[in-house]
Amino acid sequence: MKRTNLVLDEKLLEEATRLAGERTYSRTVDRALAEFVRRARAGKILELEGSGLWRGDLAEMRRDAAAPTKTGRAKRATP
Repeated sequence: MKRTNLVLDEKLLEEATRLAGERTYSRTVDRALAEFVRRARAGKILELEGSGLWRGDLAEMRRDAAAPTKTGRAKRATP
C-alpha cells in the first residue's frame, strides 16, 4: 500500500464517493484507479489487430456457442 497526499477537486471527490457507494475517499480513489487500469488494458487489445499474435477461426468458435431456444434456454450447438 502506498501512502501519498493528493490535491483533488472536493466536489468531484464527494460526487464520486456518493455515486460509487463507497464510505471513504481512499476506497473511492482505489476504485477509480482500478477502473482506469482495467479500461486501459482493454484498449490495448485493439492494438493487437493484424499483429498475427492470435490465430484461430472466430466463426468456428462461435458455432460452438450456446444458442437460445424457443423457451429462452440455452442449448449447445452440435457440430
